[in-house]
Amino acid sequence: MMGVLAWHAHNLKKDLDSAKLVIGTLSAGIESRDNAITRLQDEARQQADNERALRQSLSHAITLSLSREQRIQRLLNENKVLRDWFATALPADVIRLHQRPTFANPNDYLRWLSDSEQLPATGQQPGG
Repeated sequence: MMGVLAWHAHNLKKDLDSAKLVIGTLSAGIESRDNAITRLQDEARQQADNERALRQSLSHAITLSLSREQRIQRLLNENKVLRDWFATALPADVIRLHQRPTFANPNDYLRWLSDSEQLPATGQQPGG
């Protein structure tokens, strides 16, 4: 009878050790999950803060842009000389400087800059 009890106690100890191992593994998994959740929450909070700052910056930029547009319009309405100057077309060379193709990468842009035509010297006509 003592042998059966010893054998049963030995099996129970093995089951207990196995259960402790499973509990340890599960606890480590839970801790890892909790750390991941905490990290993701911190990242989400940081992204929300960044988004809020960007939205405030955008709002400020929109306000400044609107203020500038209103000021320009007010000045144009007040000053005929400025209004006439504003309505005058830009010279062809200046217009050409504002035109450019779409670039796939920075190297295309640099190549385009190198291949671009030079502006004529002051007082000279293009091509002459």
